[in-house]
Amino acid sequence: MKWQTWFSIEWQQVLGISLSALGFYLGLMLFTRLMGLRSFSKLSSHDFAMTVGIGSILASTVLSDSPSLLQGLFAVAVLFVIQGVISIIRRKVKPLKSLIDNQAIILMAHGEYFSDNLKEANLSTSDVQEVLRKNGLKSKSEVFAVIMETTGDMSVIKNDNTPPDWSLFDDIRDSHLLIKPDNSLS
Repeated sequence: MKWQTWFSIEWQQVLGISLSALGFYLGLMLFTRLMGLRSFSKLSSHDFAMTVGIGSILASTVLSDSPSLLQGLFAVAVLFVIQGVISIIRRKVKPLKSLIDNQAIILMAHGEYFSDNLKEANLSTSDVQEVLRKNGLKSKSEVFAVIMETTGDMSVIKNDNTPPDWSLFDDIRDSHLLIKPDNSLS
């Protein structure tokens, strides 16, 4: 019966999958050591694309005869090189940084939603409310800001008695929205 093939595996397949997985794992460890800790970070959208790409190559390499282990490792090496080149460009050529990276955006500040920014991020107030609840907040008044980071993650910054260090918000689009009219920059 056809359904029985879903539950069967031959010893050659077990050996092949095991050796491919081990080889791929060792290759990833080597590439990560060579290229640095950023390799699997989620600091930007291209970091996320790198992680997804490696996962896809890993799956196809380990679970099938084609691509071979060496082809899969070569493809991953190329991704690491591309990520390294993009990281250098981002650091050294400032005008290109804005073309490569997304910019963080303010979704909410001082309990007020910014509908234009929510619309641009393709989010609803309900999406932000979910994040607020997950952060243990009971009231919008507890929120200094909700920021959609370059990775798509949302940072929730709570109100407290500590005055803000405005330099932490320099790279956020519309950061001026964080300043209440009665606040000063001093």
